[in-house]
Amino acid sequence: MLTLPPELRDAFKEPLGPVTTDAEALLQAVDAHREAHDAPEAPLIAIGDVVTYHLRSAGREPDVAMVDGMTEREQVDAAIREAHPDAGEEHVEVANPAGKLSLELLEALYEAIHSSPATVIEVIGEEDLATLPALIVAPDGATVVYGQPGVGMVHVAVDEETRSESLALLHRFEGDVDAALDALGVEQA
Repeated sequence: MLTLPPELRDAFKEPLGPVTTDAEALLQAVDAHREAHDAPEAPLIAIGDVVTYHLRSAGREPDVAMVDGMTEREQVDAAIREAHPDAGEEHVEVANPAGKLSLELLEALYEAIHSSPATVIEVIGEEDLATLPALIVAPDGATVVYGQPGVGMVHVAVDEETRSESLALLHRFEGDVDAALDALGVEQA
């Protein structure tokens, strides 16, 4: 559906929020963000196997976890891989090629964010670009956490500013952006 153009790749090299290796401190920031937006039920969305593993190890089940069995283009180690079948109440499998955002991934992300059971979306392919649509579709007070290779976990607090910045980036993708936004339930002017 959407393809990341080569000239936009650099836009994803800088973290979209603060980076930490301390999952407990990150979870405190998640709770503070929820409280600041009076949104105690706002979802915690984890993009990536290692991030999901660290959040669960710190005692918090992400409301939505998106995993693909890989980290830094290598298969995750057995301990991380074996922890995911126990995660979430629902499991959904979607296909999503590298460097793209498929309709299947976008629809699954929308459904997972707007449903109550904790959901693991298992991606056949790559989930790296899913952070952007997650930031667009998540409500204010939600948090998206993704991995920054070799550095740590990036904490992005969802609000109108992060949503607007993410929409601006998505509009620079190649493909049918309007259909992608429809799949995410985003009303367009």
